Amino acid sequence: MFQQLQSLPLEAQIEQLTRHFISINSINGTAGEGEIIEEIHRIVSSFPYFVQNPDHVWIQSIQDDAIGRKNLFAFIEGDGASTQTVIYHSHIDTVGIEDFGLMQEKAFSPDDLKVFFADYILNEDVRQDALSGDWLFGRGSVDMKSGAAVHLANMLHFSQHRDQLQGNVLLLFNGDEEGEHKGIIHALSELKRLKEQHGLDYVLAINDDFITPLYDGDEHRYIYTGAAGKLLPCFYIYGKEVHVGDTLSGIDPNLVAAKITEKLHNNFQLTEFIPGEMVLPPTCLYQRDNKQSYTVQTATSSRLYFNYFIYEASPEQVMKQLKEQVQQACSEVTEYLQAQFQHSLLVTGLPSRDLSWEVDVVTYEEYVEQLQQKGINTDMILQQVMNGEDKKELRELSFKLVDALQQADPEKKPRVILFFAAPYLPHNYLTDNERDQQLQSSIEHVLSEVQEETGELFSLKKFFPYLADGSFLSIHETEEELGALINNFPKWDELYPLPFATIRELNIPSVNMGVYGKDGHKWTERVYKPYSFNTLPLLIRKTTTHVLSKYHKHAYDNAPLV
Repeated sequence: MFQQLQSLPLEAQIEQLTRHFISINSINGTAGEGEIIEEIHRIVSSFPYFVQNPDHVWIQSIQDDAIGRKNLFAFIEGDGASTQTVIYHSHIDTVGIEDFGLMQEKAFSPDDLKVFFADYILNEDVRQDALSGDWLFGRGSVDMKSGAAVHLANMLHFSQHRDQLQGNVLLLFNGDEEGEHKGIIHALSELKRLKEQHGLDYVLAINDDFITPLYDGDEHRYIYTGAAGKLLPCFYIYGKEVHVGDTLSGIDPNLVAAKITEKLHNNFQLTEFIPGEMVLPPTCLYQRDNKQSYTVQTATSSRLYFNYFIYEASPEQVMKQLKEQVQQACSEVTEYLQAQFQHSLLVTGLPSRDLSWEVDVVTYEEYVEQLQQKGINTDMILQQVMNGEDKKELRELSFKLVDALQQADPEKKPRVILFFAAPYLPHNYLTDNERDQQLQSSIEHVLSEVQEETGELFSLKKFFPYLADGSFLSIHETEEELGALINNFPKWDELYPLPFATIRELNIPSVNMGVYGKDGHKWTERVYKPYSFNTLPLLIRKTTTHVLSKYHKHAYDNAPLV
């Protein structure tokens, strides 16, 4: 492909690469995640620099991955054999295409979608964008095949202009960003190896995940100097099952689940207050009971989990806040059932009964301790579950672990057990230390320069408001502060063993300078070409050269990389 790309101007290079990447089905969880890496490896290997330095581009296989995912690395050594290295990283997987409905066969064809949306009278904004010719449609167009294309075009540029680099550029393409983040997590070991064996000093990682308008008429191009973190708080609710003819003598776990959802879902009072930042509230992602078929018995248990963004808060703070909210929810359920029972006595004329609607609220850590004090071997119970499962769905397996503990408890008390499950993403942001403030200053300088040159209106923010792989490149919590996460995460060491020590050792600042578009994760997904294919790659180049010039340091070991 090098022969096709070299004669094209920058914008055309990126568009051709984006179209090519869109045409490759790399939906998360499919073999396409590995196939697109193989294709990109073929493309990068055709660049003259990599023809001359074949050991500077390589593939890392993801260990024990059922569908054969891979990571791609490519390294450009700048003039001067410097240790200072900027990382370019992008994910190459996409969400599915179910949202396209009858248009699924067109999901990977930008031209067909452009023709369709040019006559799409149900959404005037989409129609006008299609008619303008400035937007490219298709699954992955904005999230984020175009971002990968931008990084690849810049790699081609620097491979031909190494004299512009007072340091190095390391490219990383990975999959599974839309799922469990296996790609970036496994890449950490390779980043550590390069650091140890070649003395690379990672001064900055640049992700180019998509940015989008935050309100109607928003013309800003947002640049983020960090990434939000994520917790997945889970709630296992054990009720008191009864026949539907006597429901007030029991406790329906679905009622408790509904009350918890009411308390937490979209509750902005639970978000962190960080002036000027786009913070997002907890969102319920899953809620159901354990019944597998129709009966006239109420459910014995229910389960739900939430997407919970964290910005500066720790897992310990979140757990404390959640426990308070759930205790309040359970108190309201108790009060409601008491009131309904008293009203039922008036309606039926029956005598009162001695009933209880109290619901205990405990964290997973507290519950394990309670069971152990009763002489129950919790480790054996958990391992039996692990031995009998294929671990294909981490959330479901986590609930089975908690359910097994509940089944072993002779008390059978109505309760809510709070715990965490995968995925967990650390928050990554620039601090007040000297290194981070120098980076902040460099980015501000480059943005000011590019804004003056192009007329673009930039806005610098602290946290990329969505999920991004850059979260795994640095961590701020101490081991003690992470205790609230690990101790409340069933079988953490087997289900989601994040290499915290490696992340802490690497400690790579990650900024997001993203492609610009609309409707990520929607069938109307589209990327804006003038900014994304022209201004953005130049912005990333300027940032790269400016940062490397400030941190210029010699002594790179140019021994073979692989």
